[in-house]
Amino acid sequence: MSYKRAIYIIPHDLLEQIQEYVDGEFIYIPRKSGNKKEWGSKTSTRKELQQRNMQIYEDYLAGNSLQALSEKYFLSLKSMQRILRKQRSIH
Repeated sequence: MSYKRAIYIIPHDLLEQIQEYVDGEFIYIPRKSGNKKEWGSKTSTRKELQQRNMQIYEDYLAGNSLQALSEKYFLSLKSMQRILRKQRSIH
């Protein structure tokens, strides 16, 4: 999310009305419900996590223990179990 200067995008009359309620403060204007984007759609984080989780699953199938995988990927045992459960359902 980036900040835009209201003076450049909001008509002067409307800006004066907004200043009646919040003068010089930061406000967040949410997206319209039809314009919402999925988490991770702007970055590669979602894809990187999917690849990591696939690698965890492959490592588990290759015989690595949950404890070893937990230490290797710096995740809790509960997180490992959740990832493996999800990967099993996908495959």
